[in-house]
Amino acid sequence: MNKFKRKRRLLAGDDLDPMSVIGNLFDVAMVFSVALMVALVSYLDVAEMLFADKFTMVKNPGTEDMEIITKEDGELVRYKATEADSASQSGKGRRVGTAFQLDSGEIIYIPE
Repeated sequence: MNKFKRKRRLLAGDDLDPMSVIGNLFDVAMVFSVALMVALVSYLDVAEMLFADKFTMVKNPGTEDMEIITKEDGELVRYKATEADSASQSGKGRRVGTAFQLDSGEIIYIPE
């Protein structure tokens, strides 16, 4: 008789609430989303752009719509070359050296 009372006490304490499972799934989804955001921030080096005092970034390198973005002292400066800039600058300047790219991808500059 004593065994039955113990089983009833154990079974009586169980809450069979189906909504408790949804709460646990929400917690798991929140942990997963935070982990995903941290992984993306570290992969894309977004923290460097947000917290660094100075940085330079080239957007679309080697194309006609290339843009250079610099940050100095908290101020963002964007430079986008136009045809008028390149026409006014053509023919000005002098050759100062030669650059060679090795098979490994390393670039060596040799001044003249």
